[in-house]
Amino acid sequence: MALYSIEDKVISGLKKTSYSVEGLQERYDLQFAIKNNISILDPDCLIISEEFSDWEDSRRRIDLLAIDKQANLVVIELKRDEIGAHMELQALRYAAMISTMSFTKACEYYQQYLYSNNIEENAKEKILEFIDLDETEITEFGKDIRIILASSNFGKELTTTALWLRDKAVDIKCIRITPYTFKGNVLINAEQIIPVPELEDYQVKFREKRIEQTSISQRTEKDYSRYKYKNMKLTKGRLMFNLFYDWIKKHQPYDLNEIKDKLSGISSPTKFSIADEIPSHKKGRFNLNEDDLIELASGEVVAISNQWGIGNIDKPLEFMKNDGFIFEKIES
Repeated sequence: MALYSIEDKVISGLKKTSYSVEGLQERYDLQFAIKNNISILDPDCLIISEEFSDWEDSRRRIDLLAIDKQANLVVIELKRDEIGAHMELQALRYAAMISTMSFTKACEYYQQYLYSNNIEENAKEKILEFIDLDETEITEFGKDIRIILASSNFGKELTTTALWLRDKAVDIKCIRITPYTFKGNVLINAEQIIPVPELEDYQVKFREKRIEQTSISQRTEKDYSRYKYKNMKLTKGRLMFNLFYDWIKKHQPYDLNEIKDKLSGISSPTKFSIADEIPSHKKGRFNLNEDDLIELASGEVVAISNQWGIGNIDKPLEFMKNDGFIFEKIES
């Protein structure tokens, strides 16, 4: 992509340069600048570690390690050269090496990162605030590992590999960060080339559909328990939805705040939200069909979460039994 400036009705092309020509080093200049402005690569990432190397071979280091809004770990690799040589292979190796990282460990690494940058804040609280969940909901932390590659350019071998990996459901993104000079300043054009931004949403939905189909046909060790409630056979998620839906109808709380107050200590407040205020990246976490929404006396239309698992249903189930709701666990 060519960049141009316009001044006094005259268009002039900006001169493309290189980081080495401009004396910009990969780690001490480029990496430092990007970690402090990660939105240049992805606006939904939180950097939790730099030069991460908590394994036996300390020569291997992840340039930047992050968490995204869906509580996935993100491996970020940077190169200042023109082809991004072998960086996809490095990133895959790193993704495999951190795939077993727990939420507790991630908090420890982030706390170290904060201290090293003279930031006196609690790592766990900052992560939970960033992903907008509470600790009881971190049941599938790091379920997916994302990869972001950023380089001045990418060779054909790398782009071919990245496209193949995406087709195999590996979430890998390539961003070209091209330097230009303009009036004595170095400008950077950050351009996502894989996946093509216009097709990314379609590709993600297509991949998710294929994964779901594969999951259904290959049921293995997941908990597929069923519950009987009102003569319906329900999964955990649908049971919890129906119970909370009926609880709201029974007790008629005036507004969302009253729901959260009455269920304080029973369920996370993030399990309920005003439907129109749910961010687009979180809509998939809620039951948003028209028949699933509840209008309260305050006029607020409330949606109930669909994110329920073994780790966050015990208290709500006990609470519902004590409130007179009758249900039972049945064979899968």
